[in-house]
Amino acid sequence: MALTFNQLGKYLRLVDERNVDLVSETVLGINIDKYFMPSVANIVGTDLGNYKLLRKGRFACNPMHVGRDGRLPIAQYTEEVPALVSPAYFMFEIIDENDVDPEFLMLYFRHPDFDRMCWFKTDASVRGGISWEDLCSLTVPVPPLPEQRKIVWEYRVIADRIELLRRINANIEAQAQTFFHFLFIDTEAYDCTLADISNINPSRSLKKNDMAMCYEMSTLPVEGCTPSKGEMKPYNGGSRFQNGDSLLARITPCFENGKAAYINTLSDGEIAFGSTEYIVFSSKDDIPAPFYYFLIRDKKFKNFGMQFMNGSSGRQRISGEEIGSFPMKRPAQDALRRFARFSEKAMAAMRDNSIEISTLLRLKNAIQTGITLWERVR
Repeated sequence: MALTFNQLGKYLRLVDERNVDLVSETVLGINIDKYFMPSVANIVGTDLGNYKLLRKGRFACNPMHVGRDGRLPIAQYTEEVPALVSPAYFMFEIIDENDVDPEFLMLYFRHPDFDRMCWFKTDASVRGGISWEDLCSLTVPVPPLPEQRKIVWEYRVIADRIELLRRINANIEAQAQTFFHFLFIDTEAYDCTLADISNINPSRSLKKNDMAMCYEMSTLPVEGCTPSKGEMKPYNGGSRFQNGDSLLARITPCFENGKAAYINTLSDGEIAFGSTEYIVFSSKDDIPAPFYYFLIRDKKFKNFGMQFMNGSSGRQRISGEEIGSFPMKRPAQDALRRFARFSEKAMAAMRDNSIEISTLLRLKNAIQTGITLWERVR
């Protein structure tokens, strides 16, 4: 099948419908990942009648920061209820959907090559804007419509599966967290501290320049227990950990945001490393390893840690000794056995789901590269 190349302007037309009848008061912006988000602009006293009315199926983009950010924030609106975008945005729609599928075009807009071409077209302003004419002059590869729809369908299947697995993981974790709080935190009959029942920053053997898996701060999730994909690097310092360890980011704003992880995707005996700003917890005596991860996620624990944050503005942190003073009641053996049975199965299920999500994300990203992949496999 032939793959045609045409200027983007062949398929698009500007739309300039204003909110003159005050149909909506919901003002949206577009984030760097190319999704709509609530606007952060101060609109108090602003005449919303001059804002552009965004209806289902239309696209909008912010053309003003392309040179600065290296990306064109652009998104397709899919909601039934109209919303608004800034008068400075381009708002447009597809002329004929028999030529190009809107969802396929949005996939192409997420292609790194598209952003690169936009960057080359930016003007000499401080932020590097792009004109409508220059945007329309970009040449885009367009496969036949059936192929476009097939790619969109494959993308949807993968995206839906990822969303389902994430919901399953969130549900599993919420149940385990509730169980944990009921058994171990919902009491004030304290008789020990966290330091008494855990190993904080335990010793792990890893020599300088040894190749090991590295999980930087950016890989720690704020929701969920599994860090995103790490990479093999020579060890040059930092926290060291192994399967069964729990990680807590101790520095602002990571602590407040809840960056934490449970490590269970390494090989047996494998040692990994990461930021010096991690506090590592490992099991002591007969306490099940997942215990510490769910403690980290408990609101009462987070509130306790917040009162110890100290240091210069923007670089505050808490020490292992301070967090180790968290007051607790020593867990009963029966409660530990019940929690161990539940939590170990929960962690294994979330690990397996997270591994599948990682695989699906790679496939999703490959499809998002759009036409390049299409060309390669045909």
